[in-house]
Amino acid sequence: MMSKKHAFLLFTKAPMPGLTKTRLTEARGGILTEADAAAFYKASLLDVAEIGFRALTQLTEQAGQGNGTAPDQYDFVVCCSPASEQPMLEQLFAEAGPWPGSITFINDRGMTFDEHFDDAFQQLFDRGYHAVVSIGGDLPTMPVSHLVRAFEWLAYFDSFSDRSGFVQAPCQACGVSLVGYTKNTPMDSDGVFYNLNGIPALDAYTRKAQERGVPVALLDAVADVDNVEDLAHTISLMQAIAYSSIYQPELFVPRRTLEWIDQTGIVVSTPPNTLHDPRERIDA
Repeated sequence: MMSKKHAFLLFTKAPMPGLTKTRLTEARGGILTEADAAAFYKASLLDVAEIGFRALTQLTEQAGQGNGTAPDQYDFVVCCSPASEQPMLEQLFAEAGPWPGSITFINDRGMTFDEHFDDAFQQLFDRGYHAVVSIGGDLPTMPVSHLVRAFEWLAYFDSFSDRSGFVQAPCQACGVSLVGYTKNTPMDSDGVFYNLNGIPALDAYTRKAQERGVPVALLDAVADVDNVEDLAHTISLMQAIAYSSIYQPELFVPRRTLEWIDQTGIVVSTPPNTLHDPRERIDA
């Protein structure tokens, strides 16, 4: 059996003030300056990169324990748009290194996010990659195990389905935080993210799979960070991860993002809950 190439695709843009995570900024009703929003995304992006490399290292080690055949190859790919942002990203990753492996940079093209996402996958398939699993840079709480399991699910679907398969993880808002499929999977993102009919991305992908007879694996939801509420959730979760990692060493601690939180002094608080179900009769 011939070995196959697989790619972890980090779909991102450069962390630039005024262009990155703008819904977190004061100008858009958030709490951060444009510079702080970009700094948050930079920290998160590098944590996500470490998550990706940890998963690829684990997959490579597993592949090396095969039955004597050539092991599959797992590569790290960063995709950005426009191409003018690539030098900034290359410098960012170089300064944050060294990394456990090499990083390939590509540029996605299109008129909509759907087209950009499809273009990134197709470029990798054209380069000979069999399976691609992609996440964004605003997911510092993405479990390493999600990426490992995503590739494992695609390999499993390959074992019996001529349409291979599809793997996805929801985010907190009916969207997706992880997407993966192979070159043999009849799948695309047309109408998924730029949907004019009110269909959420998670539903859109699921419907495509149902209509085309594609097996699907669903992983647990992972929240991305688009607005202040998302940021608060992520901060609380990261702090819980940091303490729990003492007893669960397999957890990945997003140390760069946590350091950014400490530096900014952001504290998560919640208002008193005045909308609770009345318990006076029960508690009395």
